[in-house]
Amino acid sequence: MTDDKSPQSHPKPDLGRIGLWSGSLDGVPGSQVRDVLQEIEGLGFGTYWYPETVGREAFVNATLILSSTSKLKAATGIASIAARTAMAMQAGWKALSEAFPERFVLGMGVSHGHMVTKLHKSSYEKPYSTMVEYLDNMDGVPYFAVPPSGPMYRVLAALGPKMLELSRDRTSGAHPYFTTPEHTAEARAILGPDKLLAPEQMVIFETDADKARETARKNMSVYTRLPNYANNLMRLGFSADEIKDQSDRLVDEIVCWGTLDKIAARIKQHHDAGADHVCVQVLMHDGKALPTAEWRELSTLLK
Repeated sequence: MTDDKSPQSHPKPDLGRIGLWSGSLDGVPGSQVRDVLQEIEGLGFGTYWYPETVGREAFVNATLILSSTSKLKAATGIASIAARTAMAMQAGWKALSEAFPERFVLGMGVSHGHMVTKLHKSSYEKPYSTMVEYLDNMDGVPYFAVPPSGPMYRVLAALGPKMLELSRDRTSGAHPYFTTPEHTAEARAILGPDKLLAPEQMVIFETDADKARETARKNMSVYTRLPNYANNLMRLGFSADEIKDQSDRLVDEIVCWGTLDKIAARIKQHHDAGADHVCVQVLMHDGKALPTAEWRELSTLLK
């Protein structure tokens, strides 16, 4: 038996250099999801990341994605530990990993205070300790269905040093969200060379600065108000006023807007800083619009 902290205990998935991150499929009727996913797979993307908030349940979404395609990997970004017990999380992870070998990545996170208390009607205290206990419980519960025959992958939504260290010691790696290439470098230093590092990067295909920043601020506002993200931004050197006011500097560091070449350069910055895989989220001014044209343009970077 391998030590829980050894790399062999938590193998690193091969997700490709660039993947998509999007919650857009929640706005697509189930009858049309297959067509969208098959186009994404046809464009050459290897991994599709999606959130779990107030839309489709994470494992149901994974089943839709994986059964609609033949090679595309599904990754939760993230499945909230407040949404299900550790036993249910473990069962869903194993069931999908067995049914779709090496195509499912369970991204887990503690979510945010208002989500946990107001929507899940649970308490939000000591998130780090809560995650440690949750992982312990996951790893200790029985599972009597047919087990996966191959490797299983789980990662943590990690920003601060302690959660990154936990990602290193107990999972396949980390999925930082709402961060910068500077954070990617810091995360790699903590994770070491053997763990998956898959940061999310927001992009806007718009060259007009005013229009791009307007769209960026519209999408960023939900995150800058959350302590988890605000604290991480302050660790990266942004002031409280910059975060509150969504300064141009903050907007431009978090969201890459402009031409495809500019977007490609930002993705490269993450790779150069130590990312294995960059999850690209295309932002639209109309948050409900499906960024199909932008995905097609982005896919040219895969060739």
